Amino acid sequence: MSAVVDTSILARREGASGRLSDFFWRNPKILLLLMLTPPLLWLGVIYLGSLFALLLQSFFSIDDFSGLINYEFTLATYRQLLIPSNFDIILRTVVMAALVTLASAIIAFPIAYYAARYAKGKWKVIFYLGVMLPLWSSYLVKVYAWKLILAKEGIITWALAKLNLLWLLEAWLSLPVVGGSSLSISYTGTFIVFIYVWMPFMILPIQAALERVQGNLIEASADLGGNPAQTFRYVLFPLALPGIIAGSIFTFSLTLGDYIIPQIIGSSRLFIGQAVYAQQGTAGNIPLAAAFTVVPIVIMGLYLWMAKRQGAFDAL
Repeated sequence: MSAVVDTSILARREGASGRLSDFFWRNPKILLLLMLTPPLLWLGVIYLGSLFALLLQSFFSIDDFSGLINYEFTLATYRQLLIPSNFDIILRTVVMAALVTLASAIIAFPIAYYAARYAKGKWKVIFYLGVMLPLWSSYLVKVYAWKLILAKEGIITWALAKLNLLWLLEAWLSLPVVGGSSLSISYTGTFIVFIYVWMPFMILPIQAALERVQGNLIEASADLGGNPAQTFRYVLFPLALPGIIAGSIFTFSLTLGDYIIPQIIGSSRLFIGQAVYAQQGTAGNIPLAAAFTVVPIVIMGLYLWMAKRQGAFDAL
């Protein structure tokens, strides 16, 4: 009986397709290699190849007289990043990305906690719809909508005027750095829009991490005399930390490289994305644009390394 079964399983099939199928069945590693070759080639040639070309461009320089690229290995372009005007762009972008990430985590945590602990059935469906719905609309439409909302004639100014709180907005806008003639052309407006656009990328990883926290751990903390603050500090926060870090990877990196939001909403001071666009476009300084691009790559490389040490990828 066994011999009959083995013969029926291992019998050779006729035709080219049958022989080919038998060959792959007997050599699964070759089939795996053929399946992985196209995406690996795309990753290696298109993605990694473009990054290598970008890195290579950053070691060239621009001739001050002719404006042409000097194809000689030099670190002069990287030294230009330390010029106060260029270093301010890097510092401004990193500070904004860090503040957006911190504020997003603070806002997202209670929303994610409610969804993980209390939302059941249709309420969980409503939660996912509410979080994902903004992602279904056009990125540019959302940004331009916020430009109208934050404008001097927008709904926020109108609402504060009706509440006799317009003086509060004017006092805030009179502050240095964060202020401006209106919210739509201030760092405050840029900060608000960044948080709105990237918020779903923070909520979902935190919610996934909190889903793994067993309810009896919170109950045990209360039974041992822990107050809510202690339970959050010693139980919830450490267990949710991988999710927070995972969400921060998205919010921090997306803010670090975005140039559309600062271009539409905010002051005339540049962020890294705008500097890259300006240098490779109107200025024609490809090496400096490449050097600016390397900065977020290095920052995110270090950030991902630290996130991996904290187990953040377990919550993805």
